[in-house]
Amino acid sequence: MVTRARRVVVVGGGIAGLAVAYRLTRPEGNGLPLEVTLVEASERLGGKLSSSRVGGFDLEAGADSFVVRKPEAVDLCRELGLEEDLVVPASSTAFVRIGDRLVPFPRRSSFGVPAGPSELLRWPGLSLRGRLRAFGDLLRPRSQKHGDEPLAALLERRLGKEAAHVLVGPLLAGIHAGDAARLSVQATFPELSAWEREHGSLVRGAGAARRKADAERAAPLFASVWGGLGRLVDELTGAIGPPRIRAGERVSRIGREALGFTLDVGTGSVGADAVVLATPAFEASRLLREVNSEASRELGTIRYTSTAVVLLVYPEGTGERLPAATGYVVPASSSVTTACTWVSRKWPREEFGDRAVVRCYVGRSGSEESLALPDNEIVARVRAELDRVLSLGPPEDSAVVRWERSMPQYDVGHLDRVRRMDEALESTPGLFVAGSAYRGVGIADCVRDGSSAAGRVRRYLLDARPAGAVVPGAGASSEERERTR
Repeated sequence: MVTRARRVVVVGGGIAGLAVAYRLTRPEGNGLPLEVTLVEASERLGGKLSSSRVGGFDLEAGADSFVVRKPEAVDLCRELGLEEDLVVPASSTAFVRIGDRLVPFPRRSSFGVPAGPSELLRWPGLSLRGRLRAFGDLLRPRSQKHGDEPLAALLERRLGKEAAHVLVGPLLAGIHAGDAARLSVQATFPELSAWEREHGSLVRGAGAARRKADAERAAPLFASVWGGLGRLVDELTGAIGPPRIRAGERVSRIGREALGFTLDVGTGSVGADAVVLATPAFEASRLLREVNSEASRELGTIRYTSTAVVLLVYPEGTGERLPAATGYVVPASSSVTTACTWVSRKWPREEFGDRAVVRCYVGRSGSEESLALPDNEIVARVRAELDRVLSLGPPEDSAVVRWERSMPQYDVGHLDRVRRMDEALESTPGLFVAGSAYRGVGIADCVRDGSSAAGRVRRYLLDARPAGAVVPGAGASSEERERTR
């Protein structure tokens, strides 16, 4: 019997994969030695945590912050020594673009839902008829239906079509770049169902949520790392250790052995006792086709949509033309832009001077036609729409960053789909998945899911077989298998 460490291969170097590898390389009290290898197809780690150089500034080209009320991302930053560098938005005000005007969200709201009757009835973004229909939320009986339903169905039933389309839908569906008519309430915002069930009203539920937050003096909703989220990626990379990371190498196949797996990586192969797929669901589906066809089928049903980010840097003297707010969202329509962040207001930096720095989002589920346009045409259309509500003039520099098949869509029934996937994976012990396609799309969600996967890996390896036992060929590299023949 030869003693050796157990080998774990993590496929995918986005934030979820980095979280898995980081947790597995931390010292644990169970004495289980692990050899961890992280394989990433691209040369760059971090996935959608990415920046682009525009107008002489490094600007976030993907995610720009994480949710604070989900503590996993904040806790990870503290572990990595970034606590003193956490920053929060300079403003919490946001707008909805209705036609050619910007209307601020209700002063007191939760998830875009007004937190009281007066907030609702005074909101100028709705017609009188729309406000009265939304007020009916306070009078309508609770739904007797149970189970999942589309986000739009719940919002329209409680608040009416106008409020669902103009006020709440753009914010909630926009987070997922999704179609509210298809998004699952239970998988995206289960709080809304709980509000209806417990308070009989979304408005009363929003009010209760705000009162609780006020009583607890809740922290800001979002935070980031000073200098950009790339610093989080850099710290994780350093903590994992560059020798454990194989970037620019694609896994083409996963094969099953008697007591482990073989992964074809680049021009060679790697053995593993356990594998974590921290890739998009469609890539995990491809890799699982040979070893678990049932899980592969379930993963293949998770839809994705493509998006793009347009970064605009304007000349000195334009910064004051931006309202003191974070930006605006756009109701689903023929508009190219789905949302706009005023970066120089939300995340002010001395180096910006008095420039307006703006980030616009393009593409959502069911509305991806504009992504087929060349970059210069996308910039021109985004600028034209921006000029309708702000007078900024021509930018000094611009860039388009495209994210192909980047946003998983949590359609109705998503949680059942994930449950079936988990059940199917039970027939392939030692194989795990993690990432934004399953239990939350945010950074904190991915950190939590990655950390959970790491815990499951450790438990599996402790229970799988006696420590130190090696079966020739099982979990070994191609070179080691050759030596044992």
